[in-house]
Amino acid sequence: MKYVSMFDKIDLHLIRVLYTVLTERSVSRAAVRLGMYQPAVSACLKRLRALAGDPLLVRSGATMVPTEAGLRMIDPAADILRSAEVLFSDARSFDPSTARHTFSLAASDYLDPQFLPQLVAQIKSHAPLCPIDIHPLSAESDYRHHLAQGDYEVVIGNWPLPPDDLHLGRLFGDEVVCLVSSQHPAVRRGWDVEAWLAAEHIAPTPTHPGARGVIDDHLVSQGLERNITARCPHFGLIPAMVASSLLVLTTGRQYCERFVNDLPVKILRCPVPFPRLMYYQLWHERTHASSAGRWLREQIKSVAASLKRPEPEVLAPTA
Repeated sequence: MKYVSMFDKIDLHLIRVLYTVLTERSVSRAAVRLGMYQPAVSACLKRLRALAGDPLLVRSGATMVPTEAGLRMIDPAADILRSAEVLFSDARSFDPSTARHTFSLAASDYLDPQFLPQLVAQIKSHAPLCPIDIHPLSAESDYRHHLAQGDYEVVIGNWPLPPDDLHLGRLFGDEVVCLVSSQHPAVRRGWDVEAWLAAEHIAPTPTHPGARGVIDDHLVSQGLERNITARCPHFGLIPAMVASSLLVLTTGRQYCERFVNDLPVKILRCPVPFPRLMYYQLWHERTHASSAGRWLREQIKSVAASLKRPEPEVLAPTA
């Protein structure tokens, strides 16, 4: 309780007056340097003397000199003021070249497959001392809770209706298309809605029992159901599975475009109209004003913009 009582009587302004009076060795010069009236500085010095139980500054002939106790206070007072300056300047500004801030974000793996690699490369290029933690969006991940607790600074994904209790930044919109093997019959014969629904589809493993993704949510809203015969929790492996089978992957065009030059696959238009997939970054109010958080969100926005590709030609088979 003794220490609590002492701290209740000390504020940063008092420490600044203490340091200035002891280094200037003059109440009047300290007042000029602090931009205060001399009586106000004298009143602060009186409070400091009472707290310290020591005169701190005494007359020696025509000058004033610190007491031994006052001399011992100069360096600690300077340290406190420097620490306070660093504390609040770090809150206002972020220097990526020297910062050691840990960036923590959660992201799905069904965005553009180049997105996370390029984001990590850009962050490490500008902020080489900052560690990066990337978390999956999974059934075990309550991203609202993690954002509120400060475990994640940003969550990146696509939501038909983004949560309205979080800050939101739009990254890009994407057309829904189908990725199939170049040997798939639909490449030659085409398909209609009925044929597409009956085809063998592959989809991501649900995040929890009964969960549906945005594709199946939209189909249900239209009274439709596709024939899902395979599921995989690793979205990045699905294109290779499609390339060697008759499976159909329905997802964003930008994702599919990354595989057409490396795998024997084709992009087909989907016969069922879908709204565009909208990708966002979400963050909590607790990191909204953070300079490091703002910097991270700018990098995410920058990488997303750099990866946006012109609308390619998509095969439109006729049924």
